[in-house]
Amino acid sequence: MIGFLRGTLVAKAPPFLVMDVQGVGYEVEAPMTTFYDLPAAGVEIILHTHLVVREDAHILFGFSTEADRSMFRTLIKVNGVGPKLALTILSGQSAEEFHRCIQNNDTQALVRLPGVGKKTAERLVIEMRDRLPDLVGLSPITQDNPQQSMIGNPKQEAISALCSLGYKPLDASKMIQNINTEGKSCEDIIRLALQGAMK
Repeated sequence: MIGFLRGTLVAKAPPFLVMDVQGVGYEVEAPMTTFYDLPAAGVEIILHTHLVVREDAHILFGFSTEADRSMFRTLIKVNGVGPKLALTILSGQSAEEFHRCIQNNDTQALVRLPGVGKKTAERLVIEMRDRLPDLVGLSPITQDNPQQSMIGNPKQEAISALCSLGYKPLDASKMIQNINTEGKSCEDIIRLALQGAMK
């Protein structure tokens, strides 16, 4: 199992990023909560990782905090929740926010996430209540530089990222159309779009 990666951030196009670890390029899938913490390309970062091995692929997932990775590992143990849906859940909410939803039986907040229907939300509340990891003391990995804009068109990249998270292209465009995107990074736009969708 690969526990963490330390290397240079080469590229980021949510939900994927590429890290150069001593000359080896690792493609990693990560939730938006991790992308919010990422610096610009060219800066060294550390990610907590979880490797999913399938017959047709080895998929590496990366997280900026131990809490998010722990939550991801707990989520994929829930019946009907695979890595993709777990990633989507963690993109729409932080581990702490999800923790509150479970503790408060807030299925309404959960069904606002793409791919989470009423039955899945109810199953999450029931099965996760006793499985919630202890989030105390699990702090983010600090990065040296603040997040900066991705290369390219941040608005289009944000729409593409939302589609990767499970939203339909038309819905993704609508989520962004009322956001003032001028001067904002892709991560900022996605954060605002997801916050708007959860209201």
